[in-house]
Amino acid sequence: MFVSDCRREFYDLIVTQRVLLLVASDVDALCACKILQALFQCDHVQYTLVPVAGWQELETAFLEHKDQFKYFVLINCGANVDLLEILQPEEDTLFFVCDSHRPINVVNVYNDTQIKLLVKQDDDLEVPAYDDIFRDEEDEEEDSENESDGSEPSEKRRRFEEEVIERTMKRRQRREWEARRREILFDYEQYEYHGTSSAMVMFDLAWIMSKDLNDMLWWAIVGLTDQWVQDKITQMKYVTDIGILQRHVSRHNHRNEDEENSLSIDCMRIAFEYDLRLALYQHWSLYESLCNTSYTSASLKLWSVQGQKRLQEFLADMGLPLKQVKQKFNSMDMSLKENLREMIEESANKFGMKDLRVQTFSIHFGFKNKFSASDIVYATTSLMENIEKEGPETTNFIKALDSLSRGNLDKLHQGLDLAKKQLRAIQQTVASCICTNLVISQGPFLYCSLMEGTPDVKLFSKPVSLCLLSKYLLKSFVCSTKNKRCKLLPLVMAAPMDVEQGTVIMVGIPPETESSDKKNFFGRAFEKAAESTNSRTLHNHFEMSIIELKTEDRSKFLDALISLLS
Repeated sequence: MFVSDCRREFYDLIVTQRVLLLVASDVDALCACKILQALFQCDHVQYTLVPVAGWQELETAFLEHKDQFKYFVLINCGANVDLLEILQPEEDTLFFVCDSHRPINVVNVYNDTQIKLLVKQDDDLEVPAYDDIFRDEEDEEEDSENESDGSEPSEKRRRFEEEVIERTMKRRQRREWEARRREILFDYEQYEYHGTSSAMVMFDLAWIMSKDLNDMLWWAIVGLTDQWVQDKITQMKYVTDIGILQRHVSRHNHRNEDEENSLSIDCMRIAFEYDLRLALYQHWSLYESLCNTSYTSASLKLWSVQGQKRLQEFLADMGLPLKQVKQKFNSMDMSLKENLREMIEESANKFGMKDLRVQTFSIHFGFKNKFSASDIVYATTSLMENIEKEGPETTNFIKALDSLSRGNLDKLHQGLDLAKKQLRAIQQTVASCICTNLVISQGPFLYCSLMEGTPDVKLFSKPVSLCLLSKYLLKSFVCSTKNKRCKLLPLVMAAPMDVEQGTVIMVGIPPETESSDKKNFFGRAFEKAAESTNSRTLHNHFEMSIIELKTEDRSKFLDALISLLS
């Protein structure tokens, strides 16, 4: 059931209870969690936080805690499956689900008692009508009663015939209704996509209760930026939500400063700005950032000798000396940095990079600390998917969560270093995949498989890293291929998951077209292909389009996927 008043129907109910927070492993979920934790701290709400990376962990966490808790808050997990069927909870258990995954499961939508959905009502959800999906039990009982009446001796032949005709009509109507129901559900559940960021939904709650702080607003911005960086939402949706947050930024960061009322340098300030679409450039060198940003790398085709020449021409056109470009951004001449954005934009237009400017926000505190929202997204993601083992499974999650607080700059800087490694690894892998023609057209989709022994292959056994790699690879492939048909195809990418168990992780991403609505049909397609071939698959990720598969079942699974999508 959709919650229309978050404060009355959600927060006021849990404020006096012990609550279990189940949080998915993505940056938007972490930001929503930080906002909710801050609210809980204000009101002294007792809660336990459990990170969950997939459906199996969610079930395990629920089974472990169901006796101690009656109130469960799920962040970025649980909306797109029938929760009651999966978890089999007691009748007095309440689930509050704040999840950006779409489509929302219809049973969750129409369950009035145990499932409360914290979802932005403005989102175009297109949920089917109740009568199209569910039939009342009375109708079914009536049908079955009528069927049993048929065995009794009839008084008059005419009455008997009428009953037979009526029964036949009812059966036909039921068959037609079921066929229509299947069709409606197929249309509704066919594509997977994302709605409003969970961090924004939580910030709205804080704002309604007049408890919103600048820190909470920053987390909402990072949550939205995560959706944009991961390519989960359309450009239109991103710009619309940026506009909403911009009004809050103006409200919170409106300063009437003069000599008497000047603010401490340590105060946090958020600013809206048109920034360059270059990954981590303020914490890196401009040259490295240009080479390792997907947009510039794909546009200039930097994996080829010709592309490297174009990069030199691009830098020459801006009039930037190589010595300046290759040193740390902080150490560049001030005279160059002052007009840098304008210089880069002007030259980018000549080289066909018309979208190098992007609307975003940055945060300032202290003398040195300035970060853009995308810097934080890259750093937090890298901390969460760090492949170096440092203690228990939850260590990475806790580190990533801590890095979002201003007091933990050391963790944030560690995240930025890991993010640079990750971006370098992605670009090197993209270059080798294109130069060695690893991307093959399978008919209805493109396919690329990373072999065991490829550099950095362990990094790509993690879902977010593999998704980023797939999106960067598809973008680059579309720029490099001359085949017009291939430019319109989606991509399926596989990487080794666990060599000992013989499993691969596979992800499907939609085509790279300008009109792309970011809807992904691979989730349902993977399920059908696995069913039809009895492939040993594990659909454990909250993103339906990511699956784990036994290596020896891969070829029959792909054959089924080809015939299904052809």
